[in-house]
Amino acid sequence: MLITGIIGTSLAVPAVASADDPPTSTVVVSQTTLSPGDTFTVTQTVYNNQAFTAVAGKATLYVPGANLPDWLEIVSCPEATAGCGVYNGEEFRAGFGDVGPGESRTVTWTLRVKDNAPLGSFVLWHVFLGDNYGYPAYAGPTLTVVPLAADVAVSLTASVKTLVTARITYTITVKNNGPRDASGIRVVGTYPAGLVWAGSTCARVGTTRSVNCDIASLAVGASTTRTLTVDTTLLTVGSLTATAQRTASSPDDPVASNDKASRTCTALTGLVVRC
Repeated sequence: MLITGIIGTSLAVPAVASADDPPTSTVVVSQTTLSPGDTFTVTQTVYNNQAFTAVAGKATLYVPGANLPDWLEIVSCPEATAGCGVYNGEEFRAGFGDVGPGESRTVTWTLRVKDNAPLGSFVLWHVFLGDNYGYPAYAGPTLTVVPLAADVAVSLTASVKTLVTARITYTITVKNNGPRDASGIRVVGTYPAGLVWAGSTCARVGTTRSVNCDIASLAVGASTTRTLTVDTTLLTVGSLTATAQRTASSPDDPVASNDKASRTCTALTGLVVRC
């Protein structure tokens, strides 16, 4: 989709170009789903399809009817030989000086999502501006700002092996459902009374029936497991319920319903346990 005109000026002369000419502005965005604090790139290439020089050519990014700086701030745009910055509090401009007929220029915008950026979606428009001509403006990709969050899900299974008594191994699975990488994860596992500690890949909390399973980081879509092993005694009978619960992670976890899991086994005797 395109419109004609120059943003921020009074010129509005329709462009006349060959069907074989490339667009007068194109953009490639490194990512379109963003969170506050994210840094990403927009590679913009502008092209002068006219038979005369574009005076003071500028690559421009903007949002119709809104102010792009409400969402984003400029980190760098090194190819802008005539400088870059915010224009009129509304749009981003990268200057190249005069651009001759048939010439193109490319700028790589490195942009950062502001910490207080509004959540939601907006269309990033782009245009090549000359002080003496009105080039077409194009609707670019839709950018969506989502909360900085990572859904860490916990599940719990149990298996039984009979030795002198029954040995139960609980397997705690921790998965990051995204949309962001997670760090500083702690899952607390607890086994029921009537069972005897036999070991864990997590750190036992003193002599209690709890363990702290600490995971430094977990990428989006990744999962990891930890185990907790306990033994029955000859006197162990009845229902035995173990739990695993996420107690910490960063960034915020938006889904509480999958933070905790439990598994119940039943001991008919200390030797006969079903999970």
